[in-house]
Amino acid sequence: MNATLDTASLVAPLLAPVTVAGLPLPSRFVMAPMTRHRAPGGVPTPEMADYYRRRAAGIGLIVTEGVLVDHPSAGHEDTVPRMTAGAAEAGWRGVVEAVHAAGGRIAAQLWHLGSLREPVDGAPAWTPSGVREPGRPAPHAMTAADADVLLAAYADAARVAVRAGFDAIEIHAAHGYLLDEFLWPYTNRRTDAFGGTPARRAAFPAAVVRAVRAQVPAPRPVIVRFSQFKERAFDARIAETPTELAQILTAFAEAGADVLHASQRRFWQPAFPGSALNLAGWAKRLTGLPSITVGSVGLRRDFLRGGGPESVAGLAARLADGEFDLVALGRALLGNPAWVTHAAAGRLDEIVDYRKAHEDVYP
Repeated sequence: MNATLDTASLVAPLLAPVTVAGLPLPSRFVMAPMTRHRAPGGVPTPEMADYYRRRAAGIGLIVTEGVLVDHPSAGHEDTVPRMTAGAAEAGWRGVVEAVHAAGGRIAAQLWHLGSLREPVDGAPAWTPSGVREPGRPAPHAMTAADADVLLAAYADAARVAVRAGFDAIEIHAAHGYLLDEFLWPYTNRRTDAFGGTPARRAAFPAAVVRAVRAQVPAPRPVIVRFSQFKERAFDARIAETPTELAQILTAFAEAGADVLHASQRRFWQPAFPGSALNLAGWAKRLTGLPSITVGSVGLRRDFLRGGGPESVAGLAARLADGEFDLVALGRALLGNPAWVTHAAAGRLDEIVDYRKAHEDVYP
Protein backbone atom coordinates (compact mmCIF):
# COMPACT_ATOMS: atom_id res chain seq x y z
CA MET A 1 0.00 0.00 0.00
CA ASN A 2 2.82 2.42 0.81
CA ALA A 3 4.37 1.86 -2.62
CA THR A 4 1.01 2.65 -4.21
CA LEU A 5 0.59 5.80 -2.15
CA ASP A 6 4.14 6.93 -2.88
CA THR A 7 3.71 6.40 -6.60
CA ALA A 8 0.44 8.33 -6.63
CA SER A 9 1.97 11.24 -4.71
CA LEU A 10 4.97 11.40 -7.03
CA VAL A 11 2.83 11.33 -10.16
CA ALA A 12 0.29 13.83 -8.80
CA PRO A 13 2.27 17.02 -9.66
CA LEU A 14 2.49 15.84 -13.26
CA LEU A 15 -1.30 15.51 -13.41
CA ALA A 16 -2.03 19.09 -12.37
CA PRO A 17 -3.45 21.32 -15.13
CA VAL A 18 -0.94 23.85 -16.44
CA THR A 19 -0.83 26.60 -19.02
CA VAL A 20 2.29 26.55 -21.21
CA ALA A 21 2.98 29.32 -23.72
CA GLY A 22 -0.66 30.38 -23.50
CA LEU A 23 -2.08 26.89 -24.11
CA PRO A 24 -4.06 25.36 -21.21
CA LEU A 25 -3.17 21.68 -20.79
CA PRO A 26 -4.94 19.12 -18.60
CA SER A 27 -1.62 17.72 -17.31
CA ARG A 28 2.14 18.03 -17.68
CA PHE A 29 2.43 14.73 -19.55
CA VAL A 30 3.17 14.80 -23.29
CA MET A 31 2.87 11.94 -25.76
CA ALA A 32 6.10 11.96 -27.74
CA PRO A 33 5.99 11.58 -31.55
CA MET A 34 6.43 8.03 -32.87
CA THR A 35 6.22 7.02 -36.54
CA ARG A 36 3.59 4.29 -36.98
CA HIS A 37 3.21 3.81 -40.78
CA ARG A 38 -0.58 3.66 -40.69
CA ALA A 39 -1.52 6.40 -43.18
CA PRO A 40 -2.00 4.88 -46.66
CA GLY A 41 -1.19 7.44 -49.31
CA GLY A 42 -0.22 9.88 -46.54
CA VAL A 43 -3.84 10.21 -45.39
CA PRO A 44 -4.82 9.76 -41.71
CA THR A 45 -7.58 7.19 -41.15
CA PRO A 46 -10.35 6.67 -38.56
CA GLU A 47 -8.12 3.95 -37.09
CA MET A 48 -5.44 6.60 -36.52
CA ALA A 49 -7.98 8.88 -34.87
CA ASP A 50 -8.91 6.08 -32.49
CA TYR A 51 -5.24 5.36 -31.76
CA TYR A 52 -4.61 8.94 -30.63
CA ARG A 53 -7.95 9.22 -28.81
CA ARG A 54 -7.14 6.21 -26.65
CA ARG A 55 -3.88 7.82 -25.53
CA ALA A 56 -5.42 11.16 -24.56
CA ALA A 57 -6.40 9.97 -21.06
CA GLY A 58 -4.18 11.79 -18.58
CA ILE A 59 -1.98 13.23 -21.34
CA GLY A 60 -1.77 17.01 -21.48
CA LEU A 61 -0.52 17.27 -25.04
CA ILE A 62 -0.23 14.67 -27.79
CA VAL A 63 2.45 15.31 -30.39
CA THR A 64 1.69 13.44 -33.59
CA GLU A 65 4.09 11.20 -35.39
CA GLY A 66 6.25 13.06 -37.89
CA VAL A 67 4.11 14.52 -40.69
CA LEU A 68 5.81 15.20 -44.01
CA VAL A 69 5.63 18.66 -45.51
CA ASP A 70 4.47 18.86 -49.10
CA HIS A 71 7.63 18.56 -51.19
CA PRO A 72 9.03 15.57 -53.12
CA SER A 73 12.26 15.67 -51.11
CA ALA A 74 10.47 15.44 -47.75
CA GLY A 75 10.06 11.67 -47.62
CA HIS A 76 9.58 8.48 -49.60
CA GLU A 77 7.32 6.21 -47.57
CA ASP A 78 3.70 5.98 -48.68
CA THR A 79 2.38 5.09 -45.22
CA VAL A 80 3.81 8.14 -43.45
CA PRO A 81 1.19 10.89 -43.06
CA ARG A 82 1.45 14.21 -44.88
CA MET A 83 0.16 17.67 -44.05
CA THR A 84 -1.52 18.65 -47.30
CA ALA A 85 -4.85 20.15 -48.31
CA GLY A 86 -7.65 17.80 -49.31
CA ALA A 87 -7.90 14.23 -48.07
CA ALA A 88 -5.00 14.46 -45.63
CA GLU A 89 -6.35 17.66 -44.08
CA ALA A 90 -9.77 16.05 -43.66
CA GLY A 91 -8.19 12.99 -42.09
CA TRP A 92 -6.25 15.11 -39.63
CA ARG A 93 -9.41 17.00 -38.74
CA GLY A 94 -10.91 13.68 -37.70
CA VAL A 95 -7.87 12.93 -35.53
CA VAL A 96 -8.03 16.34 -33.86
CA GLU A 97 -11.75 16.05 -33.19
CA ALA A 98 -11.31 12.61 -31.61
CA VAL A 99 -8.57 13.86 -29.28
CA HIS A 100 -10.57 16.96 -28.33
CA ALA A 101 -13.63 14.82 -27.60
CA ALA A 102 -11.49 12.86 -25.13
CA GLY A 103 -10.42 16.08 -23.40
CA GLY A 104 -6.94 16.21 -24.89
CA ARG A 105 -4.81 18.68 -26.82
CA ILE A 106 -2.77 17.79 -29.90
CA ALA A 107 0.19 19.23 -31.81
CA ALA A 108 1.20 18.39 -35.38
CA GLN A 109 4.89 17.62 -35.87
CA LEU A 110 6.19 18.86 -39.24
CA TRP A 111 8.98 16.74 -40.71
CA HIS A 112 11.49 16.55 -43.56
CA LEU A 113 13.79 13.52 -43.74
CA GLY A 114 16.81 15.21 -45.29
CA SER A 115 19.48 12.66 -46.18
CA LEU A 116 17.41 9.83 -44.72
CA ARG A 117 15.05 10.07 -47.67
CA GLU A 118 15.64 7.07 -49.93
CA PRO A 119 15.58 7.61 -53.73
CA VAL A 120 13.12 4.77 -54.32
CA ASP A 121 10.98 6.90 -56.64
CA GLY A 122 13.79 8.75 -58.37
CA ALA A 123 13.48 11.93 -56.29
CA PRO A 124 16.76 12.80 -54.55
CA ALA A 125 17.30 13.61 -50.89
CA TRP A 126 17.90 17.29 -50.13
CA THR A 127 20.70 18.00 -47.67
CA PRO A 128 22.60 21.04 -46.39
CA SER A 129 25.92 20.20 -48.05
CA GLY A 130 25.58 17.04 -50.09
CA VAL A 131 26.95 14.86 -47.28
CA ARG A 132 25.45 12.56 -44.70
CA GLU A 133 27.04 11.42 -41.47
CA PRO A 134 29.87 10.79 -41.00
CA GLY A 135 30.75 12.68 -44.15
CA ARG A 136 29.57 10.19 -46.78
CA PRO A 137 28.24 11.70 -50.04
CA ALA A 138 24.54 12.49 -50.35
CA PRO A 139 22.69 13.42 -53.53
CA HIS A 140 21.71 17.08 -53.43
CA ALA A 141 23.19 20.09 -51.65
CA MET A 142 20.50 22.70 -51.22
CA THR A 143 20.81 26.08 -52.92
CA ALA A 144 19.47 29.34 -51.55
CA ALA A 145 16.54 28.96 -53.94
CA ASP A 146 15.89 25.46 -52.58
CA ALA A 147 15.79 26.91 -49.07
CA ASP A 148 13.06 29.32 -50.15
CA VAL A 149 11.08 26.43 -51.64
CA LEU A 150 11.17 24.50 -48.38
CA LEU A 151 10.31 27.55 -46.31
CA ALA A 152 7.15 27.85 -48.40
CA ALA A 153 6.42 24.13 -47.91
CA TYR A 154 6.68 24.44 -44.13
CA ALA A 155 4.46 27.54 -44.17
CA ASP A 156 1.87 25.73 -46.29
CA ALA A 157 1.90 22.75 -43.91
CA ALA A 158 1.42 25.04 -40.92
CA ARG A 159 -1.61 26.65 -42.57
CA VAL A 160 -3.16 23.24 -43.22
CA ALA A 161 -2.53 22.18 -39.62
CA VAL A 162 -4.20 25.32 -38.30
CA ARG A 163 -7.23 24.72 -40.54
CA ALA A 164 -7.41 21.12 -39.28
CA GLY A 165 -7.74 22.45 -35.73
CA PHE A 166 -4.41 21.53 -34.15
CA ASP A 167 -3.67 23.19 -30.83
CA ALA A 168 0.06 23.61 -31.49
CA ILE A 169 2.71 22.98 -34.14
CA GLU A 170 5.99 21.19 -33.49
CA ILE A 171 8.95 21.49 -35.87
CA HIS A 172 11.15 18.40 -36.00
CA ALA A 173 14.76 19.61 -35.85
CA ALA A 174 16.27 16.53 -34.19
CA HIS A 175 17.70 13.06 -34.73
CA GLY A 176 19.66 13.62 -37.94
CA TYR A 177 16.83 14.72 -40.23
CA LEU A 178 17.05 17.77 -42.48
CA LEU A 179 16.87 20.64 -40.00
CA ASP A 180 19.17 18.83 -37.58
CA GLU A 181 21.62 18.24 -40.43
CA PHE A 182 21.95 22.01 -40.68
CA LEU A 183 22.74 22.16 -36.96
CA TRP A 184 25.43 19.45 -36.96
CA PRO A 185 28.88 20.46 -38.29
CA TYR A 186 29.49 16.94 -39.67
CA THR A 187 26.65 17.39 -42.18
CA ASN A 188 26.73 21.17 -42.57
CA ARG A 189 29.85 22.17 -44.52
CA ARG A 190 28.35 25.34 -45.96
CA THR A 191 30.29 28.59 -46.21
CA ASP A 192 27.29 30.89 -46.78
CA ALA A 193 24.90 32.37 -44.23
CA PHE A 194 23.63 28.88 -43.34
CA GLY A 195 26.98 27.43 -42.22
CA GLY A 196 29.92 28.00 -39.89
CA THR A 197 29.26 29.05 -36.30
CA PRO A 198 26.46 27.44 -34.27
CA ALA A 199 24.34 30.55 -34.82
CA ARG A 200 24.84 30.41 -38.59
CA ARG A 201 24.13 26.68 -38.69
CA ALA A 202 20.87 27.46 -36.89
CA ALA A 203 19.89 30.13 -39.41
CA PHE A 204 17.87 27.94 -41.78
CA PRO A 205 16.04 25.99 -39.04
CA ALA A 206 15.30 29.35 -37.40
CA ALA A 207 13.94 30.62 -40.72
CA VAL A 208 11.61 27.60 -40.74
CA VAL A 209 10.45 28.53 -37.23
CA ARG A 210 9.80 32.08 -38.42
CA ALA A 211 7.87 30.91 -41.49
CA VAL A 212 5.71 28.58 -39.40
CA ARG A 213 5.16 31.14 -36.65
CA ALA A 214 3.82 33.58 -39.24
CA GLN A 215 1.05 31.11 -40.13
CA VAL A 216 0.10 30.06 -36.60
CA PRO A 217 -2.12 32.50 -34.70
CA ALA A 218 -1.80 32.87 -30.95
CA PRO A 219 -2.38 31.25 -28.56
CA ARG A 220 -1.22 28.18 -30.50
CA PRO A 221 2.41 27.56 -29.49
CA VAL A 222 5.21 26.69 -31.90
CA ILE A 223 7.41 23.96 -30.42
CA VAL A 224 10.89 23.03 -31.66
CA ARG A 225 12.21 19.53 -31.05
CA PHE A 226 15.99 19.27 -31.04
CA SER A 227 18.60 16.75 -29.90
CA GLN A 228 22.28 16.13 -29.61
CA PHE A 229 22.15 12.47 -30.74
CA LYS A 230 21.18 11.21 -34.18
CA GLU A 231 19.33 8.02 -35.04
CA ARG A 232 22.52 6.73 -36.67
CA ALA A 233 25.04 8.44 -34.37
CA PHE A 234 24.20 8.29 -30.68
CA ASP A 235 27.37 10.15 -29.70
CA ALA A 236 26.75 13.12 -32.02
CA ARG A 237 26.57 16.65 -30.63
CA ILE A 238 25.35 19.88 -32.21
CA ALA A 239 26.89 21.83 -29.31
CA GLU A 240 29.96 20.99 -27.28
CA THR A 241 29.27 23.61 -24.60
CA PRO A 242 26.30 25.47 -23.15
CA THR A 243 27.59 28.60 -24.89
CA GLU A 244 27.33 26.90 -28.29
CA LEU A 245 23.89 25.53 -27.45
CA ALA A 246 22.77 29.02 -26.41
CA GLN A 247 23.59 30.33 -29.90
CA ILE A 248 21.34 27.71 -31.49
CA LEU A 249 18.43 27.94 -29.09
CA THR A 250 18.49 31.73 -28.96
CA ALA A 251 18.06 31.72 -32.75
CA PHE A 252 14.96 29.55 -32.33
CA ALA A 253 13.57 31.77 -29.58
CA GLU A 254 14.14 34.97 -31.54
CA ALA A 255 12.42 33.39 -34.57
CA GLY A 256 9.27 32.76 -32.56
CA ALA A 257 9.62 29.39 -30.83
CA ASP A 258 7.46 29.18 -27.71
CA VAL A 259 8.52 25.80 -26.29
CA LEU A 260 11.68 23.68 -26.65
CA HIS A 261 11.35 19.87 -26.76
CA ALA A 262 14.77 18.52 -25.81
CA SER A 263 15.13 14.93 -26.96
CA GLN A 264 17.73 12.82 -25.19
CA ARG A 265 18.00 9.08 -24.79
CA ARG A 266 17.90 9.11 -20.95
CA PHE A 267 16.33 12.03 -19.12
CA TRP A 268 18.46 11.63 -15.99
CA GLN A 269 21.82 12.09 -17.74
CA PRO A 270 23.59 15.48 -17.61
CA ALA A 271 23.85 17.30 -20.91
CA PHE A 272 27.24 18.88 -20.16
CA PRO A 273 30.02 18.23 -17.63
CA GLY A 274 29.92 20.21 -14.42
CA SER A 275 26.14 20.37 -14.05
CA ALA A 276 23.37 17.86 -13.35
CA LEU A 277 21.00 19.67 -15.72
CA ASN A 278 19.65 17.54 -18.52
CA LEU A 279 19.16 18.89 -22.05
CA ALA A 280 15.69 20.27 -21.30
CA GLY A 281 17.06 21.94 -18.19
CA TRP A 282 19.74 23.71 -20.20
CA ALA A 283 17.19 24.73 -22.84
CA LYS A 284 15.06 26.41 -20.22
CA ARG A 285 18.01 28.02 -18.43
CA LEU A 286 19.56 29.39 -21.64
CA THR A 287 16.38 30.83 -23.19
CA GLY A 288 13.80 31.20 -20.43
CA LEU A 289 11.33 29.26 -22.61
CA PRO A 290 9.30 26.36 -21.22
CA SER A 291 10.85 23.00 -22.03
CA ILE A 292 9.81 19.38 -22.46
CA THR A 293 12.03 16.56 -21.23
CA VAL A 294 11.97 13.07 -22.72
CA GLY A 295 14.12 9.96 -22.68
CA SER A 296 13.31 6.46 -21.41
CA VAL A 297 10.45 7.66 -19.18
CA GLY A 298 8.36 4.72 -17.95
CA LEU A 299 9.76 2.05 -20.25
CA ARG A 300 9.75 -0.43 -17.38
CA ARG A 301 7.28 -0.77 -14.53
CA ASP A 302 10.19 -0.47 -12.09
CA PHE A 303 10.39 3.20 -13.09
CA LEU A 304 7.37 3.72 -10.82
CA ARG A 305 8.85 1.79 -7.91
CA GLY A 306 12.48 2.87 -7.62
CA GLY A 307 13.97 5.87 -5.91
CA GLY A 308 17.02 6.52 -8.07
CA PRO A 309 17.67 9.35 -10.53
CA GLU A 310 16.21 7.26 -13.37
CA SER A 311 12.90 6.69 -11.52
CA VAL A 312 9.69 8.64 -11.14
CA ALA A 313 11.13 9.97 -7.88
CA GLY A 314 14.11 11.45 -9.72
CA LEU A 315 11.85 12.85 -12.42
CA ALA A 316 9.51 14.42 -9.87
CA ALA A 317 12.42 16.02 -8.03
CA ARG A 318 13.68 17.63 -11.22
CA LEU A 319 10.20 18.92 -12.04
CA ALA A 320 9.86 20.35 -8.52
CA ASP A 321 13.18 22.16 -8.99
CA GLY A 322 11.79 23.81 -12.12
CA GLU A 323 14.32 22.15 -14.43
CA PHE A 324 11.65 21.62 -17.10
CA ASP A 325 7.90 22.10 -17.50
CA LEU A 326 6.51 19.06 -19.32
CA VAL A 327 7.43 15.36 -19.46
CA ALA A 328 7.09 13.28 -22.62
CA LEU A 329 6.32 9.58 -22.75
CA GLY A 330 6.93 7.67 -25.93
CA ARG A 331 7.28 3.92 -26.28
CA ALA A 332 5.69 3.29 -22.87
CA LEU A 333 2.36 4.36 -24.39
CA LEU A 334 2.49 1.80 -27.21
CA GLY A 335 1.67 -1.17 -24.97
CA ASN A 336 0.01 0.95 -22.29
CA PRO A 337 -2.44 3.48 -23.76
CA ALA A 338 -3.69 4.22 -20.22
CA TRP A 339 -0.19 4.39 -18.66
CA VAL A 340 -0.82 7.76 -17.02
CA THR A 341 -4.13 6.87 -15.39
CA HIS A 342 -2.82 3.49 -14.20
CA ALA A 343 0.30 5.11 -12.73
CA ALA A 344 -1.73 7.84 -11.05
CA ALA A 345 -3.96 5.25 -9.40
CA GLY A 346 -1.03 3.06 -8.34
CA ARG A 347 -2.33 0.19 -10.52
CA LEU A 348 1.16 -0.95 -11.42
CA ASP A 349 0.10 -4.52 -12.06
CA GLU A 350 -1.84 -3.26 -15.10
CA ILE A 351 1.28 -1.70 -16.67
CA VAL A 352 3.53 -3.83 -18.87
CA ASP A 353 7.19 -3.27 -19.61
CA TYR A 354 7.96 -1.93 -23.07
CA ARG A 355 8.88 -4.58 -25.62
CA LYS A 356 10.05 -4.13 -29.19
CA ALA A 357 7.00 -6.13 -30.32
CA HIS A 358 4.78 -3.25 -29.17
CA GLU A 359 5.97 -1.25 -32.19
CA ASP A 360 4.30 -3.73 -34.54
CA VAL A 361 0.81 -3.42 -33.07
CA TYR A 362 -1.69 -0.59 -33.29
CA PRO A 363 -4.17 -0.91 -30.40
